Amino acid sequence: LSRPIDVTRYGLLYAGAQKNAGPAGVTVAIVRDDLLARIPDGLPALLDYRTYTDHGSMYNTPPVFAIYVLLLVTRWLRDDVGGLDAQLRVNRAKAAVLYDEIDRSEDFYRGHAKPDSRSLMNVTFRLPTEALEKAFLIEAAGQGLMELKGHRSVGGIRASIYNAMPLGGAQALAAFMRNFTQRNG
Repeated sequence: LSRPIDVTRYGLLYAGAQKNAGPAGVTVAIVRDDLLARIPDGLPALLDYRTYTDHGSMYNTPPVFAIYVLLLVTRWLRDDVGGLDAQLRVNRAKAAVLYDEIDRSEDFYRGHAKPDSRSLMNVTFRLPTEALEKAFLIEAAGQGLMELKGHRSVGGIRASIYNAMPLGGAQALAAFMRNFTQRNG
């Protein structure tokens, strides 16, 4: 739920809702009717999407709290944000603020992704040394910029800018990055 998607172009969409739409454990599945008719018989009930359509998505006890949070988030996106087109504009602006700072740093910050493959949700980068990365994380935390340590398999820095992160959060991180570069670059 970070951008509009033309669901008519797909036969099946399966989305984990964690981080952008709800808590971990809730998923959204959209299956085109003609595909339901082509499912072979003999599948275990829980792997057969017809089970869910035949039972109104409630074949077993649904995760009520997670679904309620998903409802609240979708209402927020619709009523407060202005819909998915508006959310996409915000997400692009947040990412641009951070990628612009990476690009202007003259390789002090080195992005993991090539420019044509950059994420709108996670901006990842490295600094020249691990010592600088540790200092960056400590100083950032002191400024209220939290949870920036990169994934354990990749390292570096990861700024998660999911829907709930306001543009001001990305701007605050970019300002910190600029200041950190001036002092350490």
